[in-house]
Amino acid sequence: MQRIIGVDVGLKRVGIAQSDKTGILASPLGTFTYNEALLQIEKLCNAGEVRLVLIGWPLTLRGEEKDSVDMVRKFIARLEKKTGSAPIQTMDERFTSTIAQQSIRDSGAGRKKRQRKDLVDSTAATILLQNYLDAQ
Repeated sequence: MQRIIGVDVGLKRVGIAQSDKTGILASPLGTFTYNEALLQIEKLCNAGEVRLVLIGWPLTLRGEEKDSVDMVRKFIARLEKKTGSAPIQTMDERFTSTIAQQSIRDSGAGRKKRQRKDLVDSTAATILLQNYLDAQ
């Protein structure tokens, strides 16, 4: 069985999560620069471990595309050259960062840990992916 990769493309960082091989549970892989994220995903795809790359699609509360959609499109265009046969799919990412911040707070994390943007990004990718897995 293969994994599904969840990706949260941010302004400065890219959060990545992966499913277990059964496709039931999402867990964070980490937060990376754009180039590091592309290399990380390419490595997983080349190893034959990925059946789908799920990318968060930034929408407003009204369901309209945000300005950051162009940034995500460019990331996808670069990623398509590296994923081989693994398809890329987008998914509405509304509220994932807010839920991630709340989840980190609820975990009892100290103030310093709650302010770490890299932790929010990887947690948002995990939430995006878990939402997808739960809907399957």
